[in-house]
Amino acid sequence: MINNVVLVGRLTKDPDLRYTASGTAVATFTLAVNRNFTSQSGDREADFINCVIWRKSAETLANFAKKGSLIGVTGRIQTRNYDNQQGQKVYVTEVVAENFQMLESRSVNEQRRSAPSEGFNANQPSFGSNFNQNQSSQATGMPNFDRDTTDPFGGSSIDISDDDLPF
Repeated sequence: MINNVVLVGRLTKDPDLRYTASGTAVATFTLAVNRNFTSQSGDREADFINCVIWRKSAETLANFAKKGSLIGVTGRIQTRNYDNQQGQKVYVTEVVAENFQMLESRSVNEQRRSAPSEGFNANQPSFGSNFNQNQSSQATGMPNFDRDTTDPFGGSSIDISDDDLPF
């Protein structure tokens, strides 16, 4: 059987780090993951996915990731149930994160958090929309993936015979 999950999203709040009675660290967090399509009204919607991470990874996540941090998570889906105080059975589905990766530098994350929330709409949870996409890559610390139009051979032709090709 295969049960693999890969998510990229933003934390909706700081991770909640706790310890079990035996001293094992566990952190719970919610990831806001934008959908790849827009609704009929043109709004981009997001799914809010509950996650849990254990042990040293939980402590590391709680120490370095804050509300709004862009992270990647790999793990598995798990379901569980319990009886609440009213005696009703409650079913929970969550992602048990096995690994995570910070996908923004600390400076970009702090810059985004301190920027005014231009264009934020409470009905449209488009996390990261505050980030100005037109800033230069050097100022934001993000790599520049623009198409390079320079000629790598400096305008000269390459002299290769058919005998030199490996196929």
